[in-house]
Amino acid sequence: MQEAVRNNVLWIVFGATLSVVFGLLIAVLADRSRFENIAKSLIFLPMAISMVGAGVIWNFVYEIKDAASPQIGLLNALWVAVGGQPQAWTAQLQPWNNLFLIVILIWLQTGYAMVLFSAAIKGIPGELLEAARVDGATEVQTFFKIMIPYIMGTIVTVSTTIIIFTLKIFDVVQVMTGGQFGTHVIATQFYRQYFTNRNFGYGSAIAIVLLIAVIPVMVYNLKQFGERRAF
Repeated sequence: MQEAVRNNVLWIVFGATLSVVFGLLIAVLADRSRFENIAKSLIFLPMAISMVGAGVIWNFVYEIKDAASPQIGLLNALWVAVGGQPQAWTAQLQPWNNLFLIVILIWLQTGYAMVLFSAAIKGIPGELLEAARVDGATEVQTFFKIMIPYIMGTIVTVSTTIIIFTLKIFDVVQVMTGGQFGTHVIATQFYRQYFTNRNFGYGSAIAIVLLIAVIPVMVYNLKQFGERRAF
């Protein structure tokens, strides 16, 4: 459980944070691009894929050539092309293998964050941004002093939603590693104890731990809904 809790913290710190950051940056940049619709469609496209499907796709990306699997994954093909040796990215490279799994979450959730942030950004009055630029504010200052505070409600809502999703992460880990090689999270430990080992007491206790971990985030999210307009 210590390993599972540690890994869940990694998923929150890197997965949820980077999903929100990338989603916000892409929303801002795409809003100024001539190819906004195409760019947003491509980035949002992974959201149409199930978590299990995403795990299967990324299994091909991280594949290592061996006797049982003669093909080589995309990442290893690129790594070998620059002179490296094939690596078992999700198995041997601990604790980095957790980060390789977290990449999948970022790939899936960035599009979700981007769509909501884009809608919020388009709701900022144009006169407000224009006034800031007329007063001499740079684009960076406009972003941090006007845009971020104006859409803070959306940022909080998207962040808490992705954190809740991250706390319950199961499918990707189960498909990619089955929780082996130090990649267990709370949900996979619950599955392992309750359904595999038939330790119903342990499994139920782990489920309660997961519930307790999610409740504060949900309460904070609901509180934000009550205090301000989130979207």
